[in-house]
Amino acid sequence: MKAMQPRIIPRKEHSISRKQISRNALRTLYRLHENGFTAYLVGGCVRDLLLKRIPKDFDIATDAAPGQIKRLFRNCRLVGRRFRLAHLHFQDEILEVSTFRAAAPVEEEDGEEAIPNDRPPRHLKDADGMVLRDNVFGTPEEDALRRDFTINALAYNIADFSVIDYSTGLIDLDLRLVRPIGDPFVRFTEDPVRMIRAVRFAASHGFVIEPATWETLCELSPTITRASPARLYEEILKLFTFGFARGVFDLLDESGLLAALFPALSRWIHEEGHHRSILRSNLENLDHLHQVGTAPSPPLFLAALFGPVLEARALARHLDGVPRQQALDAECTDFLEEFRKTVTIPARVGGRVRIILAFQHSLHRMPRRRPASLVKRPDFADALAYLRLTVETKKENRKALQWWDAFLARDLSPAPPEAPPPETPAKRRKKRRRRKRPAAKSAT
Repeated sequence: MKAMQPRIIPRKEHSISRKQISRNALRTLYRLHENGFTAYLVGGCVRDLLLKRIPKDFDIATDAAPGQIKRLFRNCRLVGRRFRLAHLHFQDEILEVSTFRAAAPVEEEDGEEAIPNDRPPRHLKDADGMVLRDNVFGTPEEDALRRDFTINALAYNIADFSVIDYSTGLIDLDLRLVRPIGDPFVRFTEDPVRMIRAVRFAASHGFVIEPATWETLCELSPTITRASPARLYEEILKLFTFGFARGVFDLLDESGLLAALFPALSRWIHEEGHHRSILRSNLENLDHLHQVGTAPSPPLFLAALFGPVLEARALARHLDGVPRQQALDAECTDFLEEFRKTVTIPARVGGRVRIILAFQHSLHRMPRRRPASLVKRPDFADALAYLRLTVETKKENRKALQWWDAFLARDLSPAPPEAPPPETPAKRRKKRRRRKRPAAKSAT
């Protein structure tokens, strides 16, 4: 994209203060600046600071090359092939520092065939136009215009504390609009995960996806399966475990992304109207957990999203004569097999989802046998949280939940101090009599 004249907002005309920025990020920015490099805060942290939100992380961009960054910081680790990044490891934080990037040079647009001497290309796309490798360094303007959305093309300059807008980011922040930089078809083709990010920004910030962009997103939604399954798992966690799962679910369903990512789940929610309401209620309760400071674990989130359909299918098998636990195990196995075609779930996480669902039969059972032993099991907290979700959603098993709440309140309440034993008078020690020695016999 052709660079445009950036808009520079001086310190007195914006609301960002250095007090809002991580101390580690400030130290990093200052060290780069003091060593003669340009150093900016970039992307989502600048967006959130301007919106008076607390950033989840602070990303830094600079004209220092990865090797130069590594020489400046002893806590630096270089990572990534597709994008070469520097990670600075601090005691309580990991900062991501990237070098300003540009669009691919003309001689590298066609990939490896255009690179002399069989050197690996710095920029590489596949036959469909998705970026596979991108290590072409450029200017701050070029770097900003390569980003996904206008609201992420903002920078904070540590040299004079100004905010720099290389696109229409400030205007779109005021309009509360998610708009890609450039042609949305090209941008979503280069990186299909940008479609998920558009949904996430819209749901998390209460923004609207620009109409032409929304149409393109709906058209290209089936191509989301071209993204890396491991990367998609991380993006799915960001979608559903940060307090805006309900809004995300509706946008994924409307756009077709839900059907592309989770075809079985999509079919189930469209079979009957109440299926959709069950999932919406589960996700609203997950959002509430996050709001009160108890972020749901990945197994609990997956159980909340997929548990209803898995339990329904397992019940159907059980009614056909398959033992309850065997039916649930089979459904969970089938679910993981289908899921990993698009999204890689770690085996330990998938196993814990099965345990949470299997736990429910024990939690419902009355009277309970050895309840204290259940409480000590590692997945008890998530299993009880799932029971709480289903009680709120289906209005069933409320008595079971009340029993467990009462049991835990009684079991965890501090025990009254024990009364000291009554004092007993010390026994008087008897004096031992001294035995008289027999008189010695006189010699005759």
